[in-house]
Amino acid sequence: MIQLKGTNLVLRFPQVHPKAKASIEFMRTLRVPNDGNTYPLPAGLGSFELEHIEDHKAQLPEDWLKRGGVMLPMFQSEAMWISFNGTYPIALKVATGKINAITGELWTNELTDEPQNYVVLSEQPWLDGYAVEQGTVRQFVATPLGSGESAEEQITGEAAFGGIQIQAFPMKREVYKELFESPKLTDEVQQYLEIPAFLRRCSEPAMGLVPGGSIAQEIHKDEYGLDAWDLSAGSRCFIHTVNSEAWSELTDLPMPHKPISARDYKSANIPWFKYYAQDKKALPGSAILQKLKSKKEKPATKREDAEIGQNMSDLPVVKLRRSDVVTEGVF
Repeated sequence: MIQLKGTNLVLRFPQVHPKAKASIEFMRTLRVPNDGNTYPLPAGLGSFELEHIEDHKAQLPEDWLKRGGVMLPMFQSEAMWISFNGTYPIALKVATGKINAITGELWTNELTDEPQNYVVLSEQPWLDGYAVEQGTVRQFVATPLGSGESAEEQITGEAAFGGIQIQAFPMKREVYKELFESPKLTDEVQQYLEIPAFLRRCSEPAMGLVPGGSIAQEIHKDEYGLDAWDLSAGSRCFIHTVNSEAWSELTDLPMPHKPISARDYKSANIPWFKYYAQDKKALPGSAILQKLKSKKEKPATKREDAEIGQNMSDLPVVKLRRSDVVTEGVF
């Protein structure tokens, strides 16, 4: 079951385990320059608004209503990252335009481990973009559906879906009990990451997502194995990304404020972030996604990106760890 609570999608699987729950939040952020460099993780600058699609059914296309889910407003070229919160292990598939963001393959309702087509919560605290190679993602950036730029259009040649799709499978109750509720293991496994949100956290209304600039981020390999997940308890949601011009017309709600510019980000001295999980293995990335073209930029934007890229290096970088537990060491 997936519920909308404020700006969070809350996943609950009470039929599996009372602790089987997590939340997903879509974070507004700086669009990093697409200049060939790889940048640290940009900060979260507030959450994207979410609306039940049924609350605005009178103004929406029939195919949107059939897909259900929620609506999310984005400005063209705005960037996002996805935040995951929760302590119960959940296998989560993420796609844009029904293109898997981890493998680049077409959407299916199954989990696969060769290649791994999902991330593992809470081992993966966030996802900033498409997994193009080991240790690097290319940022999620909004683009009008039908422009030919979205990952969906580049791979399939069609602009049929747009938006973001998620599907979640909780860990089997018996596996969780064996791994996490055994008295001798409890102290060793209750190490979880909790970081405040700021510290990492046209005529066609639909928007797609296109790869943007490169960000240093690992997608962690599933250490539990495919058999750990309860495939009978899966739940999914379609997130319809809506362009800024159509949002107010469709919802009668004001469009949220415009995203922060790179120049404002720098002048506010907002830090970058680096996340370390030395005990985790990283996936190799997708050869399919690596071939995708980035969003086309206007000449003025390219010049600004070059200027920003040259001057971003003096911003502070905050190092984040998977746990705040102090190691005992040997002495």
